[in-house]
Amino acid sequence: MEPPRAGEPTTFVLDLTAHEQCRLAAVVAAMPDLDPGAVLAAETEAHRMLYSDLDAEQLATYRMLVEAGVLGADGGDPGACGA
Repeated sequence: MEPPRAGEPTTFVLDLTAHEQCRLAAVVAAMPDLDPGAVLAAETEAHRMLYSDLDAEQLATYRMLVEAGVLGADGGDPGACGA
């Protein structure tokens, strides 16, 4: 690869993989009682509660946002929660 000419844009590539591994290890070490399964279950329940009992207009907006890719549909169909 040739060096860039004066005045031309230069592309920089940074690999932060090693730094991210060190950061993650430090977070896990600082939280010995962390239970990832319980955290995921709590987040799933919070998502279910957030989108439960939507009225027709809210449900239509929710579905529009899912179709547009703004919200993920991973929380299931909010219509199944009684909306």
